[in-house]
Amino acid sequence: MENVISISEVNSMKDERFEWVFGNVIELCSEAAGHVKNMRPFKNVTDLCAAFYKYLDDVTFEEKIKILKCHPDLAGRLAVQGELTPESACEQRSAGLNDLTPEQKSIIDSRNRSYKEKFGFPFIICARENKVQSIIEGLKTRYSNTQEEEINTGINEVKKICKFRILDIVKNE
Repeated sequence: MENVISISEVNSMKDERFEWVFGNVIELCSEAAGHVKNMRPFKNVTDLCAAFYKYLDDVTFEEKIKILKCHPDLAGRLAVQGELTPESACEQRSAGLNDLTPEQKSIIDSRNRSYKEKFGFPFIICARENKVQSIIEGLKTRYSNTQEEEINTGINEVKKICKFRILDIVKNE
């Protein structure tokens, strides 16, 4: 589904189709599409993105953590086993996470583990806006944040990921 749907097509979709098409713009969180479908019509792609952002802003603290936990580790077990969602696989590949040196893989694995132990959810960064070195730096610097800061930062990164995924589906007219 590469950038082929117009906003008018989005607005006229049957509910089930909308939920299927937008069911993974927030990783493994089809509830978001189920909620956002009721906010139609949208004036444009920006309006559609804003509806998903509003969903993310309005969910409870516990739901935010649940959303963050749905994301895979960067260059983690699911990536190695080829079990990422198609969207995550493409995003991780674009950041160069499929071509790590053994040293980079070791650093990312170790920092992912430490981060997840501290915060209770995976490190989330918009891979399409980053490459391996900036991801390694992010893992290092964000580790010193508080849990509240990381939840807010993680949700903001989810919003960036969501926007890119929507732009893969809907023409930006």
